[in-house]
Amino acid sequence: MEQQALKSQIDLGKLPRHIAVIMDGNGRWAKQHGKPRVFGHKNGVTAVREVTEAAAELGVEYVTLYAFSTENWKRPKLEVGALMRLLVETLSKEIETLNKNDIRLKAIGDLSKLPDITHKALLDGIAKTQDNKRMTLVLALNYSGRWEITEAAKRLSEKIKIGELAPEDIDQDTLGHHLSTKGIPDPELLIRTSGETRISNFLLWQIAYAELYFTPTYWPDFRKAHFYQAIIDYQRRERRFGKTSEQLV
Repeated sequence: MEQQALKSQIDLGKLPRHIAVIMDGNGRWAKQHGKPRVFGHKNGVTAVREVTEAAAELGVEYVTLYAFSTENWKRPKLEVGALMRLLVETLSKEIETLNKNDIRLKAIGDLSKLPDITHKALLDGIAKTQDNKRMTLVLALNYSGRWEITEAAKRLSEKIKIGELAPEDIDQDTLGHHLSTKGIPDPELLIRTSGETRISNFLLWQIAYAELYFTPTYWPDFRKAHFYQAIIDYQRRERRFGKTSEQLV
Protein backbone atom coordinates (compact mmCIF):
# COMPACT_ATOMS: atom_id res chain seq x y z
CA MET A 1 0.00 0.00 0.00
CA GLU A 2 2.81 2.43 0.94
CA GLN A 3 4.58 1.58 -2.31
CA GLN A 4 1.56 2.51 -4.46
CA ALA A 5 0.92 5.66 -2.43
CA LEU A 6 4.49 6.79 -3.03
CA LYS A 7 4.35 5.93 -6.72
CA SER A 8 1.21 8.03 -7.12
CA GLN A 9 3.09 11.09 -5.80
CA ILE A 10 5.64 10.99 -8.62
CA ASP A 11 5.24 13.55 -11.40
CA LEU A 12 5.93 11.50 -14.54
CA GLY A 13 6.53 14.72 -16.45
CA LYS A 14 9.53 15.59 -14.26
CA LEU A 15 11.36 12.28 -14.12
CA PRO A 16 15.16 12.28 -14.20
CA ARG A 17 16.28 10.77 -17.51
CA HIS A 18 19.24 9.10 -15.84
CA ILE A 19 19.56 7.81 -12.27
CA ALA A 20 22.88 6.53 -10.92
CA VAL A 21 23.11 4.27 -7.86
CA ILE A 22 25.96 3.42 -5.50
CA MET A 23 24.83 0.05 -4.15
CA ASP A 24 26.39 0.07 -0.68
CA GLY A 25 25.94 -1.89 2.55
CA ASN A 26 25.92 -5.52 1.42
CA GLY A 27 28.70 -6.52 3.80
CA ARG A 28 27.25 -4.77 6.82
CA TRP A 29 23.82 -6.20 6.08
CA ALA A 30 25.32 -9.70 6.01
CA LYS A 31 27.15 -9.07 9.29
CA GLN A 32 23.87 -7.99 10.91
CA HIS A 33 22.43 -11.35 9.87
CA GLY A 34 25.45 -13.29 11.12
CA LYS A 35 26.42 -14.32 7.59
CA PRO A 36 29.56 -13.92 5.42
CA ARG A 37 29.78 -10.83 3.20
CA VAL A 38 28.97 -12.84 0.07
CA PHE A 39 25.51 -13.52 1.54
CA GLY A 40 24.86 -9.77 1.37
CA HIS A 41 25.94 -9.55 -2.26
CA LYS A 42 23.62 -12.42 -3.21
CA ASN A 43 20.68 -10.75 -1.50
CA GLY A 44 21.54 -7.46 -3.20
CA VAL A 45 20.48 -8.99 -6.52
CA THR A 46 16.83 -8.62 -5.46
CA ALA A 47 17.36 -4.89 -4.99
CA VAL A 48 18.90 -4.63 -8.47
CA ARG A 49 15.81 -6.30 -9.94
CA GLU A 50 13.44 -4.05 -7.96
CA VAL A 51 15.18 -0.82 -8.98
CA THR A 52 15.46 -1.86 -12.64
CA GLU A 53 11.78 -2.79 -12.84
CA ALA A 54 10.64 0.33 -10.98
CA ALA A 55 12.68 2.62 -13.23
CA ALA A 56 11.43 0.96 -16.42
CA GLU A 57 7.81 1.08 -15.25
CA LEU A 58 8.05 4.81 -14.53
CA GLY A 59 9.80 5.67 -17.79
CA VAL A 60 13.34 6.46 -16.61
CA GLU A 61 15.61 6.14 -19.65
CA TYR A 62 18.93 5.19 -18.01
CA VAL A 63 19.99 3.58 -14.74
CA THR A 64 23.68 3.16 -13.92
CA LEU A 65 24.67 0.81 -11.10
CA TYR A 66 28.11 0.95 -9.46
CA ALA A 67 28.70 -2.81 -9.38
CA PHE A 68 32.49 -3.07 -8.91
CA SER A 69 35.08 -0.32 -8.58
CA THR A 70 38.77 -0.47 -9.48
CA GLU A 71 39.45 -0.25 -5.73
CA ASN A 72 37.32 -3.32 -4.99
CA TRP A 73 40.15 -5.60 -6.19
CA LYS A 74 41.77 -4.85 -2.81
CA ARG A 75 39.07 -6.85 -1.02
CA PRO A 76 39.74 -10.45 0.11
CA LYS A 77 40.30 -12.76 -2.90
CA LEU A 78 37.49 -15.08 -1.81
CA GLU A 79 35.00 -12.21 -1.82
CA VAL A 80 36.17 -10.87 -5.19
CA GLY A 81 35.98 -14.35 -6.71
CA ALA A 82 32.49 -14.88 -5.33
CA LEU A 83 31.38 -11.50 -6.69
CA MET A 84 32.62 -12.37 -10.18
CA ARG A 85 30.86 -15.74 -10.10
CA LEU A 86 27.68 -14.07 -8.83
CA LEU A 87 27.82 -11.62 -11.72
CA VAL A 88 28.03 -14.45 -14.25
CA GLU A 89 25.18 -16.31 -12.55
CA THR A 90 22.99 -13.21 -12.35
CA LEU A 91 23.58 -12.22 -15.96
CA SER A 92 22.63 -15.67 -17.22
CA LYS A 93 19.44 -15.64 -15.15
CA GLU A 94 18.33 -12.08 -15.84
CA ILE A 95 18.82 -11.74 -19.61
CA GLU A 96 15.36 -13.21 -20.29
CA THR A 97 13.81 -10.71 -17.86
CA LEU A 98 15.68 -7.81 -19.46
CA ASN A 99 14.45 -8.83 -22.91
CA LYS A 100 10.89 -9.28 -21.67
CA ASN A 101 10.96 -5.74 -20.27
CA ASP A 102 12.70 -4.31 -23.38
CA ILE A 103 15.77 -3.25 -21.35
CA ARG A 104 19.17 -2.89 -22.98
CA LEU A 105 22.33 -3.79 -21.04
CA LYS A 106 25.53 -1.75 -21.31
CA ALA A 107 28.74 -1.65 -19.28
CA ILE A 108 31.42 0.94 -18.54
CA GLY A 109 34.85 0.46 -16.99
CA ASP A 110 38.08 -1.34 -17.81
CA LEU A 111 36.24 -4.50 -18.81
CA SER A 112 39.32 -6.20 -20.26
CA LYS A 113 40.65 -6.74 -16.73
CA LEU A 114 37.63 -8.81 -15.69
CA PRO A 115 38.03 -12.62 -15.47
CA ASP A 116 37.44 -14.22 -18.89
CA ILE A 117 34.24 -15.99 -17.84
CA THR A 118 32.81 -12.77 -16.38
CA HIS A 119 33.82 -10.73 -19.42
CA LYS A 120 32.27 -13.28 -21.77
CA ALA A 121 28.97 -13.39 -19.83
CA LEU A 122 28.83 -9.59 -19.84
CA LEU A 123 29.47 -9.28 -23.59
CA ASP A 124 26.91 -12.02 -24.21
CA GLY A 125 24.28 -10.14 -22.19
CA ILE A 126 25.05 -6.89 -24.01
CA ALA A 127 24.73 -8.59 -27.40
CA LYS A 128 21.45 -10.34 -26.54
CA THR A 129 19.78 -7.10 -25.37
CA GLN A 130 21.27 -4.61 -27.84
CA ASP A 131 18.01 -4.05 -29.74
CA ASN A 132 15.91 -3.26 -26.65
CA LYS A 133 14.71 0.33 -26.39
CA ARG A 134 12.55 0.89 -23.29
CA MET A 135 15.45 1.58 -20.90
CA THR A 136 19.22 1.18 -20.70
CA LEU A 137 20.78 -0.49 -17.67
CA VAL A 138 24.46 0.42 -17.34
CA LEU A 139 26.75 -1.65 -15.13
CA ALA A 140 29.91 0.13 -13.92
CA LEU A 141 32.44 -2.70 -13.59
CA ASN A 142 36.12 -2.28 -12.75
CA TYR A 143 35.27 1.41 -13.01
CA SER A 144 36.44 4.60 -11.34
CA GLY A 145 35.85 8.22 -12.26
CA ARG A 146 39.54 9.12 -12.12
CA TRP A 147 40.45 6.15 -14.33
CA GLU A 148 37.84 7.26 -16.87
CA ILE A 149 39.04 10.87 -17.01
CA THR A 150 42.67 9.74 -17.22
CA GLU A 151 41.85 7.45 -20.16
CA ALA A 152 40.02 10.30 -21.89
CA ALA A 153 43.07 12.55 -21.41
CA LYS A 154 45.30 9.86 -22.95
CA ARG A 155 43.07 9.54 -26.01
CA LEU A 156 42.96 13.31 -26.48
CA SER A 157 46.76 13.49 -26.11
CA GLU A 158 47.18 10.84 -28.80
CA LYS A 159 44.99 12.83 -31.18
CA ILE A 160 47.02 15.99 -30.51
CA LYS A 161 50.26 14.04 -31.03
CA ILE A 162 49.25 12.85 -34.50
CA GLY A 163 47.81 16.24 -35.46
CA GLU A 164 44.20 15.12 -35.46
CA LEU A 165 43.26 17.65 -32.77
CA ALA A 166 44.58 21.02 -31.59
CA PRO A 167 44.79 21.76 -27.82
CA GLU A 168 42.71 24.93 -28.25
CA ASP A 169 39.90 22.84 -29.77
CA ILE A 170 39.37 20.89 -26.53
CA ASP A 171 36.30 21.97 -24.58
CA GLN A 172 33.89 20.23 -22.19
CA ASP A 173 31.99 18.61 -25.04
CA THR A 174 35.20 17.25 -26.54
CA LEU A 175 36.27 15.67 -23.27
CA GLY A 176 32.78 14.31 -22.64
CA HIS A 177 32.84 12.72 -26.08
CA HIS A 178 35.89 10.69 -25.00
CA LEU A 179 34.39 9.33 -21.77
CA SER A 180 32.94 5.83 -21.51
CA THR A 181 29.48 7.36 -21.07
CA LYS A 182 29.56 8.97 -24.52
CA GLY A 183 25.99 9.20 -25.80
CA ILE A 184 24.46 8.79 -22.35
CA PRO A 185 22.96 11.88 -20.65
CA ASP A 186 24.51 12.90 -17.33
CA PRO A 187 22.67 11.60 -14.24
CA GLU A 188 20.26 14.07 -12.67
CA LEU A 189 19.94 11.94 -9.52
CA LEU A 190 22.57 9.94 -7.64
CA ILE A 191 21.39 7.56 -4.92
CA ARG A 192 23.70 6.02 -2.33
CA THR A 193 22.50 3.45 0.18
CA SER A 194 23.84 2.40 3.62
CA GLY A 195 24.17 5.84 5.23
CA GLU A 196 27.56 6.71 3.73
CA THR A 197 27.71 10.25 2.34
CA ARG A 198 30.53 10.22 -0.19
CA ILE A 199 30.88 9.75 -3.96
CA SER A 200 33.59 7.04 -3.92
CA ASN A 201 35.13 7.91 -7.29
CA PHE A 202 31.90 7.35 -9.23
CA LEU A 203 31.00 9.31 -12.38
CA LEU A 204 33.02 12.29 -11.18
CA TRP A 205 32.65 14.28 -14.41
CA GLN A 206 29.03 13.32 -15.07
CA ILE A 207 27.51 14.15 -11.66
CA ALA A 208 28.63 17.80 -11.68
CA TYR A 209 24.99 18.93 -11.38
CA ALA A 210 23.32 15.76 -10.09
CA GLU A 211 21.10 15.86 -7.03
CA LEU A 212 22.55 13.61 -4.31
CA TYR A 213 20.27 11.38 -2.23
CA PHE A 214 21.64 9.41 0.73
CA THR A 215 19.61 6.80 2.59
CA PRO A 216 20.57 4.71 5.65
CA THR A 217 18.91 1.64 4.10
CA TYR A 218 21.38 -1.12 3.26
CA TRP A 219 21.32 -2.17 -0.39
CA PRO A 220 19.84 -5.69 0.18
CA ASP A 221 16.82 -4.03 1.86
CA PHE A 222 16.33 -1.39 -0.86
CA ARG A 223 12.99 -1.81 -2.62
CA LYS A 224 10.70 0.03 -5.04
CA ALA A 225 9.27 2.16 -2.22
CA HIS A 226 12.75 3.45 -1.35
CA PHE A 227 13.39 4.20 -5.02
CA TYR A 228 10.13 6.12 -5.33
CA GLN A 229 10.98 8.12 -2.19
CA ALA A 230 14.31 9.15 -3.73
CA ILE A 231 12.56 10.40 -6.87
CA ILE A 232 9.94 12.29 -4.83
CA ASP A 233 12.74 13.97 -2.87
CA TYR A 234 14.46 14.86 -6.15
CA GLN A 235 11.28 16.39 -7.58
CA ARG A 236 10.84 18.60 -4.51
CA ARG A 237 14.23 20.24 -5.04
CA GLU A 238 14.88 23.41 -6.99
CA ARG A 239 17.49 22.78 -9.68
CA ARG A 240 19.14 26.13 -10.44
CA PHE A 241 22.33 25.27 -12.39
CA GLY A 242 24.04 28.42 -11.14
CA LYS A 243 21.02 30.68 -11.57
CA THR A 244 18.95 32.34 -8.84
CA SER A 245 15.47 31.16 -7.84
CA GLU A 246 14.01 34.35 -9.35
CA GLN A 247 15.58 33.60 -12.74
CA LEU A 248 13.82 30.24 -12.86
CA VAL A 249 10.35 31.74 -12.43
